[in-house]
Amino acid sequence: MKSTLIRITLISFLFVLSIPNFTSAEIKTFVKEYTYQESEDDSRNSSRTIALSMVKRLLLEELGTYLESVTEVQNFQLTKDQIVTLTAGIVQTEIVDEKWDGRIYRLRARIAADSDNVIKSIDALRSDREKTKELEEVRERSDEQLQEIERLRKELAAAKDESRAKKKAAYDDTISSLKAIEWFEKGLASGRSGDHNNAIENFSMAINLDPKFAMAYNNRGNTYINLGKHRQAIEDYNKAIELNPKYAETYYSRGLAYGKVNDHERASVDSAVIAAPQRKEAAEGGIKKGTTLGRFKVYIHYAREKDKKMAEDFSVYLKSKGYASVETEKILHKKRDIRYFHDEDKDSALLLKKHLNDFLAGSANTEKVNMYIKNLSTRYPHAQKGALEIWVIFERDK
Repeated sequence: MKSTLIRITLISFLFVLSIPNFTSAEIKTFVKEYTYQESEDDSRNSSRTIALSMVKRLLLEELGTYLESVTEVQNFQLTKDQIVTLTAGIVQTEIVDEKWDGRIYRLRARIAADSDNVIKSIDALRSDREKTKELEEVRERSDEQLQEIERLRKELAAAKDESRAKKKAAYDDTISSLKAIEWFEKGLASGRSGDHNNAIENFSMAINLDPKFAMAYNNRGNTYINLGKHRQAIEDYNKAIELNPKYAETYYSRGLAYGKVNDHERASVDSAVIAAPQRKEAAEGGIKKGTTLGRFKVYIHYAREKDKKMAEDFSVYLKSKGYASVETEKILHKKRDIRYFHDEDKDSALLLKKHLNDFLAGSANTEKVNMYIKNLSTRYPHAQKGALEIWVIFERDK
């Protein structure tokens, strides 16, 4: 059958259902339909995979348009593109109807989203820079797979016998990788809802379809951790690192897992791997090489109740960087400074300032703050070594 361009048929519905409960949660349901005209190199499975990927994109775009109009989301100051990227790891697509006549695949699907829960999840995700980066990479991966599919479709239409087999194999592999992303995103959504066993199954499906999917191994490892299965998690982290040796988050997670099974020697090795980029980061920021974070305790003092959430998010961010511990406390003050208590800790105070501004750079609704560095070694000569205090007001009063 002659290869043709994809033809889109859209049918869009928006249902607003009021759910009479104590929280007055509002369920928004979006429905889209996509029609895919297959080429002679497509199967029912490949046609369905492409149609589902495309209809999900349309649904997320529709959901993104709606969320962009909600005041709470507007306060996050996210672009629509960022909203679409984050919601892909929150909501799940449900197939309403699908038909295939051997030539055309019609697929109708919907997303039913609890507005309050989605907004809360977006708020949590936007402060998690590692997870946001991962979702961005997944979206880019999906874009690349669809572009590759379209390229191979065209090449297959013109290919001669001697090259068709190789191109057809590449086409089938790309379809499998695209389908793996579908299962990966299901795993993310299941994990966020607390259904860890289902998340394991979804990530496993993604791995079976694309054995080189490092993020799927990493996230299945994280899910095993949530289930207390630390040795299985370590196996997945090993595979993720084998596929992507630059996957810093995985070294951190594997180090924690080694600690849980009392393999402290290997945990120390992973800590050293994490420390290396920290030293590079310090050097790039004009800070002496050798500055590592595993021995430092950070105390975040925030002044106002409305700063509590930002302080907690910053605490999570610092822990991901490798600080030994981070504590938050509300104390009435009007200061903006970072304090260290021993001369040897100056470089770590400077690095902490850099981490604060990096964190704020990833938060669209908070400006970079001007922090002063204070040496209190003379005033408090017996203070704990490795202790850093940060006194911060995240937003100035209007």
